[in-house]
Formats: sequence, structure tokens, C-alpha cells
Amino acid sequence: MTCLIALLSGANGFAQKHELKFNSDKKFKIVQFTDVHFKPDVPESEAALTAINKVLDSEKPDLVVLTGDIVTGSPAQRGWETVTNLIIQRRIPFAAVLGNHDDEQDMTRDQLGEMIEKMPYSLMVGKTKNISGNGNYILEIKASEGKQTSEILYFMDSNAYSKIKGVGTYNWFQADQIEWYRNQSEKQKKKNNGETLPALAFFHIPLPEYNQAYRNQKNPAIGVRLENEASPTLNSGMFAAMLESGDVTATFVGHDHVNDYVSYLYGIGLCYGRFTGGKTTYGDLPNGGRVIELTEGQRAFKTWIRTYQDEVLLPVSFPEDLLPKK
Repeated sequence: MTCLIALLSGANGFAQKHELKFNSDKKFKIVQFTDVHFKPDVPESEAALTAINKVLDSEKPDLVVLTGDIVTGSPAQRGWETVTNLIIQRRIPFAAVLGNHDDEQDMTRDQLGEMIEKMPYSLMVGKTKNISGNGNYILEIKASEGKQTSEILYFMDSNAYSKIKGVGTYNWFQADQIEWYRNQSEKQKKKNNGETLPALAFFHIPLPEYNQAYRNQKNPAIGVRLENEASPTLNSGMFAAMLESGDVTATFVGHDHVNDYVSYLYGIGLCYGRFTGGKTTYGDLPNGGRVIELTEGQRAFKTWIRTYQDEVLLPVSFPEDLLPKK
């Protein structure tokens, strides 16, 4: 027990002080796990843990991102501890956003945010004052040499269900969240001598533009689409804000368990992760995770799917693989 306490104490210190940084080869690797749908004491959940272990062992990422619907059974705290322990024991920092099912157990959205924020190796920031949702924050990836920021990561709470009767099933980004994003983007630009740095954005529910992007015949999507995008019916303008701000290279979501495509719209990648869960929910694709490899100083990335069977699927060089062939 003493060793465990010491380990957790040391890990907490690491998370608080840790600085994300491009490696000496100018690469930075992210693994996205989404829709784990873990339920404590349910045997069908073990397949998700197997997938997470396999992907982490094979890819050895610099950062893990959990994009919602991670634990869908009670007790939620034990479920989150079980899933995140696979990351923590490997001493990998992780970030998280919440999905529409995470707070349907025995903890509220605010309680979940506070709990995850305090976990060893967690870089999540829970509640931001006067901003809707829980888990709107940014992380900076520093250059391989020096102290300059080289890339930005946005994390946003895409909320859960529509609060206006008759306006679809799922909620949308609120006006204060969009304003928060615009302000953060402008602050980063000023901080970096007027230079717009490349950025990625992670959240759970796909934007309405995902449907448009998949049907963009000029830039055909790469990957699988086996269900309609379960986006908000109301478009509140987050994609337009990203387009106008000019920093976001791509967004990464989950939510739709049998979609894993990478698409392209007006210069921005609209991407799905690969479903990570087991048979505690629907899903016909071999479960695993999405890998994203950044290169310092480039508005581009490589991405692929790594499955629980250690297969590498659907490798994409973004944006070149989605641009019209000359």
C-alpha cells in the first residue's frame, strides 16, 4: 500500500508539472480511445481493456485522449479508475472530454470533471468558470528545442441532449463555448507573435458538417461509414468559428460506433476515432484506437487505426491523401 501511495503521489506531481513536447525526431504521437462503454463487473467490458492494452503497447504514445462515453455503468468512479489505470501504470499523460452517456450513472458531469482532473497523469481541466459544459481547455505542445509552443490541442464538451423540445436529440456547442474558443485562438496567436499555430480539436459528438464533409465528392473520405452521423439538428457555428480562426487542422470525435472515417471540408479534417468498447453496446468494427502522428511545424499529420488484433488499418496522410490527384 505504501508503494502504491508513493507511486500515485509521484504520478500526480508528474501530471501537474508535465510539459507536452515534440520529441527529438520532431514527432508527437497521440492515441485516441472513444466510446469504451466500460461497465464494472460486466465480463463483456474486458474486450475494451484488451484493446487499450494492445494499442498502448504497440504504439507507445506521448499522449492519450479519451473522447467520451468511457464509463457507462456504476460505480462510475471505479470504472474510470479501471480504464485510466491502464494509462497511468504506463506513465502516459492523458486528456479527456465527456460524452452524452458518461453522467448517466451515479456521478454528475461536474463531479466527473473534478474526479478526472485529480487523477495521476491527467491533464484534464474540469469546470471552466462561466463556460457551458465541463472540460473546455487547451494543451500546448512545445517545440522539440526551446520553449516555444509548436501546436495547440483544444478539448471541448460537446454536451449531451437537446434542452429545447422538438429540436433533435443531441445538444450543440453553446454560444459561450464558441466565444471561448475564439478568444483562446486569438490569445494563442498573440502569444506567438501573431503566428497562427496548427491545432487539433477533440470532442465527443460530431459537428453537423461531418455529414457534408463525407459527401464532399471533391475530397472523398477515407474509412468506414455504417451509420448516419448523430449530430445536433441545430448548427450553432463552431465549424465556422474554426474556419475563420484558421488554426484547427482537424477535429476528432466518437459517438457513432460504426463510423471511423477521415474527411475533408474547406481545409479542415473531420475525423472519427475507432470504437474502443466491447459488447456492452452496439458496434460491428474490430475495436481499437485511432493513432495521430504530428510533425513539428506542419499543418499536417499521419493517422491510422490500430485494432485489438494489432492490425494497422486505413493509414492516411492528411491532407495529401484527401486532395484531388494531379
